[in-house]
Amino acid sequence: MTASADIEGAVRAGLAAVAAMPAADEHWLEIYRHLHAHPELSGAEVATARLVADELRAMPGWEVTEGVGGTGVVGVLGGGPGPVIWLRADMDALPVQEETGLDYASRTPGVMHACGHDVHVTALLGACARLAAHTELPGTVVAVFQPAEETGFGARGMLDDGLLERFPTPRIVLGQHVGPVPAGLVLSRGGALMAASDSIRIELTGSGGHASMPHAAVNPLTMAASLVLRLQGLAAQHSSLPSPPVLTPGALHVGDRPNVIAETAEMLLSLRTFTSGSRETMLEGVRRMTAAEAESAGAHKDPTIEVYDSFPMTVNTAADTDRLLATFAANGFPAFPLPGPITGSEDFGAFATAANCASVFWYVGGFSAARYTAEDWLGLAREMALPAGTESNHSPRFAPDPEETLPPAINAMVVAANSELARG
Repeated sequence: MTASADIEGAVRAGLAAVAAMPAADEHWLEIYRHLHAHPELSGAEVATARLVADELRAMPGWEVTEGVGGTGVVGVLGGGPGPVIWLRADMDALPVQEETGLDYASRTPGVMHACGHDVHVTALLGACARLAAHTELPGTVVAVFQPAEETGFGARGMLDDGLLERFPTPRIVLGQHVGPVPAGLVLSRGGALMAASDSIRIELTGSGGHASMPHAAVNPLTMAASLVLRLQGLAAQHSSLPSPPVLTPGALHVGDRPNVIAETAEMLLSLRTFTSGSRETMLEGVRRMTAAEAESAGAHKDPTIEVYDSFPMTVNTAADTDRLLATFAANGFPAFPLPGPITGSEDFGAFATAANCASVFWYVGGFSAARYTAEDWLGLAREMALPAGTESNHSPRFAPDPEETLPPAINAMVVAANSELARG
């Protein structure tokens, strides 16, 4: 089959998958819009957790526990003979000022569901309702609504609060993430799916003074500016690796007056890596270059470096991933294996690692399929290449299309759950 035929088939399958699914239930649209309008930051998902618990208790059969690992909510359905599966959704929002212009845009200044966790919560609730309609569930479903994914503390916090001891142990953990790809499209891969991530805080200390006498000071701003460029060279040095590390400066805080040389500068960096060796090499390089920059500038105090908000790699169990991608395809989804891991990060994998069980994480489309050409589909399927101008996760203009996104997102979770329960 030619590449063009593959594209045409994918487009037809994608449009057909969305068209064949039931229209979005108005209840779930209302839940989604409410969550989007009322985002809560990591660890503060109090109202979100209350809504989740209330929705689960309104469904038949769900046993609900609140306050797991902070604001986490866990529901258990079934309990008969058969496998135990966990379905996970994250609940937290980001410190981002929304610029979507939606009539249900965030009502909390400076806080936004810019990563689609409102889609994840709504889709899992919709799937829980569908699963509760089973008269005899062939196994046990544990729905895990997790706080604080964005900081990397959420999954670990729930585990530290006895998640594995208090609830049935899973055979497999399943999760999904909405992305700026066509609604109905499913993307995943066996093995490494997402990068490990570390946040890095660097404080450079100079000698403050008057802007008219820079010779009498050590300017931390010029140190920081030079260091940013040197660190970009460190990342470029490893660009020939099959899965190269990514080092991105995200913030630089120094001074507040044009005529005052500040005493300190703070830099915030994001590091993404795909092997433990690469991670250690990059962190050592950051430490070495930072120390050298301070020394060359004549700083009188050593810089400080803090590594925080660390995420492990997300690794899918290969055989289970291949089976689920085939199951999605058999149920009308255009489902593609990604050609390689992506540089986003997640703490989802902590659950399966702690339980020593299988796990599969996949991406679902969040935007109307009509936005994408056949060439766009090819780029997504082959390289995860987004069309120019696409607003991706963490953008203040990231706005999934709920009417088209929620039906396939709910259905994907139900299809995966039923497939795993049916394995016996």
